[in-house]
Amino acid sequence: MSELRGYVDHIIFRKPENGYTIFVLIPEGIVDDEELASEYDITCTGIFASLTEGENLKMTGEYVTHPNYGRQFSVKTHEVVVPQGEAAILRYLSSGAVKGIGPALAKRIVKAFKADTFRVMEEEPERLAEIKGISMRMATEISDYVTEKKDLRDAMVFLSEFGLGTTLCLRIYNEYGPKTYDIVKENPYRLAEEIPGVGFKIADDIAAKEGILLNSEFRVQCGMLYVLGSAAVNGHTYLPEEEMIRQSASLLRVDEETVMENLRTLEADQKVIPVEEKIYSSVYYYLEKNTAALLRALDERYEVLPAEVDKTIAQIEKEEDLTFDEIQKEAIFAAASRGIFVLTGGPGTGKTTTIRGILSYFEKEGLEIALAAPTGRAAKRMTEATGRSAKTLHRLLEVKNTMEDDIRKPRRGMFDRNEDNPLEADAVIVDEMSMVDINLMYALVRAIPLGCRLILVGDVNQLPSVGPGNVLKDIIASDRFRTVKLEKIFRQDTTGDIVLSAHQIREGILPKLDNKSRDFFFMQRSDADSILSVVRDLVETKMPRYVNTTPFEVQVLSPMKKGYVGVENLNVRLQEYLNPKHPSKAEHLFGEEKLLRVGDKVMQIKNNYQLEWKVYGKNRFEIDSGTGVFNGDLGIIREINEFASFLVVEFDEGRMVEYPFRLQEELELAYATTIHKSQGSEYPAVVIPLLQGPEMLMHRNLIYTAITRAQKCVVLVGDPKVFVSMIQNTNQMIRYSGLREMLTM
Repeated sequence: MSELRGYVDHIIFRKPENGYTIFVLIPEGIVDDEELASEYDITCTGIFASLTEGENLKMTGEYVTHPNYGRQFSVKTHEVVVPQGEAAILRYLSSGAVKGIGPALAKRIVKAFKADTFRVMEEEPERLAEIKGISMRMATEISDYVTEKKDLRDAMVFLSEFGLGTTLCLRIYNEYGPKTYDIVKENPYRLAEEIPGVGFKIADDIAAKEGILLNSEFRVQCGMLYVLGSAAVNGHTYLPEEEMIRQSASLLRVDEETVMENLRTLEADQKVIPVEEKIYSSVYYYLEKNTAALLRALDERYEVLPAEVDKTIAQIEKEEDLTFDEIQKEAIFAAASRGIFVLTGGPGTGKTTTIRGILSYFEKEGLEIALAAPTGRAAKRMTEATGRSAKTLHRLLEVKNTMEDDIRKPRRGMFDRNEDNPLEADAVIVDEMSMVDINLMYALVRAIPLGCRLILVGDVNQLPSVGPGNVLKDIIASDRFRTVKLEKIFRQDTTGDIVLSAHQIREGILPKLDNKSRDFFFMQRSDADSILSVVRDLVETKMPRYVNTTPFEVQVLSPMKKGYVGVENLNVRLQEYLNPKHPSKAEHLFGEEKLLRVGDKVMQIKNNYQLEWKVYGKNRFEIDSGTGVFNGDLGIIREINEFASFLVVEFDEGRMVEYPFRLQEELELAYATTIHKSQGSEYPAVVIPLLQGPEMLMHRNLIYTAITRAQKCVVLVGDPKVFVSMIQNTNQMIRYSGLREMLTM
């Protein structure tokens, strides 16, 4: 680590939203020699809460060589130093760093007060009015400006002592201003509740340094809310009281009696809601309760005559060359006669054909229909399968671009469509419902007006949603709404053994592994190196040729993130093979391990409602635009701009998105993804490496979900014993959710 001192000659580039700045520094010791200054100036890059030309800096960092812009100093830490000596003070004030002071006025001020200038500005500002051209009002404004900058610098230094980054320090100071010191010293746990990016653990570290006791009420209550928030991240909408107390006591290192005492306080403050022996955060209690109430209200009965429905179905069969069996006809009648209808079934059981029948029936009745799915890929598949336009749920509900996605703090105002501005539709059909969590479900039912039918379609045997809740399973289990389950397999003859194998797995039956199938293969390998070698060969050459696609469209799905055949290692190795280093490809190393390169396949790993996307036609003419990139979206890196610190990713349908480097944590390599991340997607070909892993991960629903992601071919590579044990393991991790009970109240 090197140290560098000097003053800011000029700023080349600055992004106000994150403080990333590129500027030219004149090193200390040659600042008064213009010829030397121009010859030895240094380009610096880093994050600065505020920076103005003329400021004196003391920095630590490293010299790096940029491929296009040459030698630069990458700033890790910095400190703004008060200019010392008349020449340095004059240079600073002449630069325009202080609002209202230009070169001429700076000379008069420094001539009058010399090296005492800053003390006068801060402690005796009225004396500035002695200078020609400065009124008493202007003297006060100058003093306020200097003091404000000093307060910000002091606060940044104070907060940085707790190990907080510049961006987070600035966010805290902007929220609390001069109160920052008192809040941090008295109750730093407020930061965890009120400042995005400050969780319990950061607040707890600050509290420990400030000497706050382990059994402090602030600490214990914040820790308990953190436990419930962490449970939501893991899919739960509540925790059993006993488990919540046990987890809280363990995290906080206090006895359970202390937790119980504080639990009653949280209940009194309505921050948590007890239901029998369950503890909800108030947010998820009301999400489930209100979702249940709205679903019940929407479930109206419509007077339709069976004979008339049968007549219309016969017309649809003739006009569209379709044939419905009796259970599919029952589903169409149920959709026509009920406000809420659920259609469920595995792959190849005719869900798509049934949806087409429901659509055609509604169209003949003159109804306005909206189609939606949780992800862009699922919506695209729905469009292709039905011939009608489908949107993501976020686009259907018209997501705002001002909300931050925090699973622990869902926002009610995330969408423009709600009870005050409902959807203009007579029927809404949502596919891939197993992916929909309680946050999104509540937003959906809020936006559906009374009298509008809601048809929910999904495979209840798939993995549950990434977000909290068990929406589809709870709705079906409540037995409150008309549900039709499709079980007859229609697609076996046209798609080979993928569908048959998936249904066998769902029933606990081991599929044939003799490799006589044309689309379902098992390549037996016993060690990690052999598995990796086969996976590489399949993705790079064999699978693209076999199914007539590209390596980009072949998706590797792993049960695990860690381990030799886990997603993290697979991505590094596949990046080496499929998109190797080349002088023509820009790349950037984030931290010590994450390397992104032009041409890399990447995935968005969280919902970002603010990111803007654009679609360009010929000559870079903008033909479409919008906001929002969502968890699971796949794209390719098209550009990396080191100078301006951003990269550009192209997603489906040509949507181009610019990512500031600070958002790189929202992207990860996607040559391989976890099976959880593949929900709602289908790929021409899927490769699944299998080695022994944690029992809680290696279960039947996981392998079932992975196999059903393949359209044309799936290849499993690894140990057959692992495959057999996954089929036999039905012990999914328990997910606590209460929608079922609330629907039956």
